Amino acid sequence: MRVYLDHNATTPVRPEVAEAMGRVLRECFGNPSSVHEEGQAARAVLDAARERVASLLNALPSEVLFTGGATEANNTALLGVLRAGDPGHVVTSNVEHPSVDAPLVELERAGWRVTRVPVNGEGLLDPERVAGAIEDDTRLVTVIWANNETGVVQPMARIAELARERGIRVHADATQAVGKIPVDLARVPLDALSLSAHKFGGPKGSGCLVVRQGLDFAPLLHGGPQERRQRGGTENVAGLCGLGVACELAERELPDRMHRWGWLRDRLWEGIASKVEGVRRNGSTVDVLPNTLNLEFRDTPGEVLLQALDLEGVAVSAGAACASGSIEPSPVLVALGRTPEQARGSLRLSVGYGVDEGQIDRVLSVLPDLVARARAAGAA
Repeated sequence: MRVYLDHNATTPVRPEVAEAMGRVLRECFGNPSSVHEEGQAARAVLDAARERVASLLNALPSEVLFTGGATEANNTALLGVLRAGDPGHVVTSNVEHPSVDAPLVELERAGWRVTRVPVNGEGLLDPERVAGAIEDDTRLVTVIWANNETGVVQPMARIAELARERGIRVHADATQAVGKIPVDLARVPLDALSLSAHKFGGPKGSGCLVVRQGLDFAPLLHGGPQERRQRGGTENVAGLCGLGVACELAERELPDRMHRWGWLRDRLWEGIASKVEGVRRNGSTVDVLPNTLNLEFRDTPGEVLLQALDLEGVAVSAGAACASGSIEPSPVLVALGRTPEQARGSLRLSVGYGVDEGQIDRVLSVLPDLVARARAAGAA
């Protein structure tokens, strides 16, 4: 029996999503830009998906710009909004996803200044400190809503309110938040929001940037009238249908998901804490996604433990990235104050659709012995 505890990396496609996508692939092959019946049938699929996304986020369908995923959405939000004007200033955090940080590095090369506000030891931003970083030429505040590694949820409503009081646009990378916690744009005054379908039961290669009315930006992709001339290229009709269905499921199931996943995560943590010595949680234990557990195993090589778990049929993620054949410490965990060695000894376990109590108990039955063996291997 395989136990998949890496839902923050990607999620299984929900059966309802796969069924809807298969129907579109078989029966709705038209180009949505065409005026004939087949094209308009495809257009109707896109319209329905747009309405489902907007309903989940409490936005307007006209504000939903379909993309190939959150990376494209983040790049569009940053480069599309900022490249049109003279270089200025951007405020962000020091725990952003690479799809935000990399475009910001490109902007820095073009003469922009970027202030990366540090998080505290629990991975949380101080909204007042974010607001204090705003300068006269600040053009945008961009913050990850929920961290992909630690699951820490930032106080986005307060950050957005303080920035908007100063007349500054706000973008949030909500890739990990959507489908796991409430994301309500009527309550959080954002100007732009990025998401990706495959993080909450949809297919890879489909996502969107929600662009609130009044925000101007230059398209990242040129070449056609699609998406109201904001994103050229024939739309991925089947994939975006899947995004829409995933949003519909999330809207209907969110309270139950939060309760169920939180219970499974807590069962996992309590079992590990009682069976394994020298383990602690990384990041806030309160302001955190209900499905995410990031743990430091003291004096344990994380890559060895990850591989051992995989051989036992358990899929998790290391709190470190593999680069050029060497294990580098996670910048996110280092930003929380962990040493490189502590960061290398950390794993992320994230639950989701399909995980049940029996699978959690299976992990708890094999983990203590695997930790002991990994520690012995590290000490050898």
